[in-house]
Amino acid sequence: MRNIIEKQTPLMPLAIDHPQAAELDRIASILDANPEIFELAMGDLSQGVKNSNKGAKGMTAEQVVKAAIVKQMFGYSYKDLAFHLLDSTCLRRFLRIGFGDKGFKHSVLCKNIKSLSPETWKAINDKLMSYSRDNGIEKGREARIDCTAVESNIHEPKDSILLWDCVRVLTHLLTTAQGLFGNVITFTDHTKRAKRRMLGIENSKNDKERYGKYLDLIRVTRKTLNYAQTGASILKESNIPDIRALAIGLRLEEYADLTVRVINQTERRIIGGETVPAKEKIFSIFETHTDIVVKDRRDPVFGHKVCLTQGASNLILDCIIVDGNPADSTLTIDMLDRQKELYGRYPLKVALDGGFASKANLEAAKSRDIKDVCFAKRRGLEIEDMCRSEFVYNRLRRFRAGIESGISWLKRCFGVARCTWKGLRSFKSYVWASIVAANLLTIARKQLA
Repeated sequence: MRNIIEKQTPLMPLAIDHPQAAELDRIASILDANPEIFELAMGDLSQGVKNSNKGAKGMTAEQVVKAAIVKQMFGYSYKDLAFHLLDSTCLRRFLRIGFGDKGFKHSVLCKNIKSLSPETWKAINDKLMSYSRDNGIEKGREARIDCTAVESNIHEPKDSILLWDCVRVLTHLLTTAQGLFGNVITFTDHTKRAKRRMLGIENSKNDKERYGKYLDLIRVTRKTLNYAQTGASILKESNIPDIRALAIGLRLEEYADLTVRVINQTERRIIGGETVPAKEKIFSIFETHTDIVVKDRRDPVFGHKVCLTQGASNLILDCIIVDGNPADSTLTIDMLDRQKELYGRYPLKVALDGGFASKANLEAAKSRDIKDVCFAKRRGLEIEDMCRSEFVYNRLRRFRAGIESGISWLKRCFGVARCTWKGLRSFKSYVWASIVAANLLTIARKQLA
């Protein structure tokens, strides 16, 4: 990392006469009109760097932001992104990669894009909202609010599969340690037996057959756990002159703690017949932040609940990524207050999904000088109490339905259906990066129309 932007404009490819090229050029113009965006990114990219002007020439903050936007817009993997940045004339022009530049490796792209924090992405989105207000695109006078769920990148969290995950991960770490340090680590490999029990559970015909196989799988997992705990103690306390010993020891300790939790919840559910509360469950040993989100009669989603606010221009004005699975009605006032922080005033009209409806929320919204508050389902509330007339209520109900298409667009075209980045911080960054990319495309299309 060297500069916020390239000080000397490189020799660039010529513009291409194509609608998508025009959109990218317009997005570049919007970003150029808001140079603070690149300064925000530079703050994250230069953390821990004493002098960002020294060293090899790397990606500029401008290129990192634009590369992240391209990745989310087109759904590229990092390897695909590295290829297309070399191959595409439009993308090279968008990122200002000159003829003599060789592009960037996928590992460099990954490291730099992941450096941008969710707080930075939110600040970037706030800058875009200010730009849209100043240019008459979004005034923030009408807002619609709804929640959706975004999946973590995990498989179905069944108890048997979680136990199998624990056995294979701990065994892999123990095998690595044994290969590096010889007989210092001793253990027996039970992965084949554990896999047979896991598959047997999945294909069992009745609960009695499944119960016996669960008992054996738990027994095998406990044996592997004991090996891992012993191995972790040896590696952490030994005098092996190799930093890898401490690193493997810490990882063994981390996954051993997760294995204890998985065994505990399995025994409570399978042996004790107990219903384990969602807050006490672990749904993945790889994405430990994952929550279970249940809405109506739909299938549960393993990821995080996301609450979105959209304006009349179809821009996503705000977003919060919620811990757990709180009722929509508990989020109403927070989402409205965040609109005042963003625009300096509350919207005049608000349309919300039926799950947000309650008498207390209606009274709180009216006390904030919001003239019309429409809940898609009235939940015992009178139309006259919510809106000035039935005509206004029906119009706002139709207006609220528009956020459903906005959520669908985010999921289908910007990858918000499932987050492929690892960790809670990256999960939030992924969602915000997708929102920023969608908003930039929306503003560009409105200006080109």
